[in-house]
Amino acid sequence: MPKIISIPNTDEYAEFYAGYVQRAQQRTDVFAALSFQIEEILAGPGKLSEEQALFRDAPREWSIKEVMGHLNDVERVFSYRLLRISRNDTIPLPGFEQDDYVREAGYDNYSLRDLIAEFEHLRRANILFIQNMKGEALLYRGTASGYPVSARALVYMLVGHVDHHMASLHEKYLPNI
Repeated sequence: MPKIISIPNTDEYAEFYAGYVQRAQQRTDVFAALSFQIEEILAGPGKLSEEQALFRDAPREWSIKEVMGHLNDVERVFSYRLLRISRNDTIPLPGFEQDDYVREAGYDNYSLRDLIAEFEHLRRANILFIQNMKGEALLYRGTASGYPVSARALVYMLVGHVDHHMASLHEKYLPNI
């Protein structure tokens, strides 16, 4: 059964996440977007060869495989935050350094198919979790990276984060392969 998730107020997330929330707001149904993004990834990066997935937009930029690995890292971090906050856990959650995560993971050594399958599994688990979350839990708030955040803002951030990176892939990466 589809779930209606209303747009979070600006006091439900840190300013540096506003772009993600705004991107997600452009979707008519943020809950449906969670599933649709799996198809978008399969239709875009999912069509690339292993060699193509090593493409970098610039020397110090991430490869396409690293972008996919980063999407998986953030899917995990945001979903853990969502779990904790939706369970009304008010213990502050730490931030993380995305560049360190990507560097330490060695995503260029992963198969692109595995990275995409991992995203799909993580996202499908999140869809089931969000679908079965009690309504009031979406309004619960906690602290992550030193800033207040609500559960519903995290859902919007999940969608907006993927939209952000998919736009980058379609604008900067894929046309140059």
